[in-house]
Amino acid sequence: MTPLKHSLFILATLALFSCNTQNKQDNKAIAKVKTIKAVKTVNTIASKAPAFKPNKQFNDYWYAGEAEITSYQLDQSRYGENRKGTAVLVFVTEPFLADTQVKADQNNPTNVNVLKLNSTKKFNTGIYPYSIMQSTFYPIANNQHAIKVSTSVQEWCGHVYTQLNNREQFQITSHSYFQGEADQKFNLDKAVLENQIWTQLRIDPSSLPKDNFEIIPSLEFTRLTHAPLKSYNAFAESKPGQYTLTIKDLDRQLIINYNPEFPYQIHSWEDTQNGKTSKATKLATLKTAYWNKKSNADLELRKTLKLE
Repeated sequence: MTPLKHSLFILATLALFSCNTQNKQDNKAIAKVKTIKAVKTVNTIASKAPAFKPNKQFNDYWYAGEAEITSYQLDQSRYGENRKGTAVLVFVTEPFLADTQVKADQNNPTNVNVLKLNSTKKFNTGIYPYSIMQSTFYPIANNQHAIKVSTSVQEWCGHVYTQLNNREQFQITSHSYFQGEADQKFNLDKAVLENQIWTQLRIDPSSLPKDNFEIIPSLEFTRLTHAPLKSYNAFAESKPGQYTLTIKDLDRQLIINYNPEFPYQIHSWEDTQNGKTSKATKLATLKTAYWNKKSNADLELRKTLKLE
């Protein structure tokens, strides 16, 4: 190697070492920032209300390694007519990451225990089908808003998707095939989320909001009606076995009927808007680790749920 080539080799090696060292320093700095942001995120979703403390009855039911699946006969109002269909509520506990706001794959003291609700509806409008799914991740501590809510609606015209993340404000990401909606990102001041009422009810019905308060309607409702996603004035009253929510500005009323005894299973609901009412009535309930029931032999379980 000539003296010149030897010098160039040394300079290149030093430069590479310097870059690697800087990358490691940058990565440490980034990791530190992520940690700070994660702590800040957790702090911003907490409240001063005392946390719910699960008792043995609660733990035995919700931490048995199973989900609770309930099917419903659906009578859905759409385009001025009522459509027959099915709805399913799937409740299950799981660990959740407060910073990235996704399910945790590993146990960690910083995980947030949530009661997740996956809610689905399927019905036909004439020749073409509708499929709706909402996911709500609500802390079992029951002293803060849902950490995350998402909704998707599919039908033959196209599909739409909305996601709400609970950070310093509610962060909204929305995608739609409608020209007037298209792709949007915006923030909302925090208020009661209609989506979280269903999970909050299953933890402690007495904690549900009552009288006058601000509410953000369910993401399903705002998608189907194209109502602005924002806070509205609401009024609610609660009595054993029934919760009634009224949003006067939307000419809307939601009535949820449930068993007043633990685990507060939901029997039926009625959702009335502009004089048109959608109803759902319980068919069957099954507790199972459904994620392991994926063989053809497990199709029989759909008959148990009266979905076939």
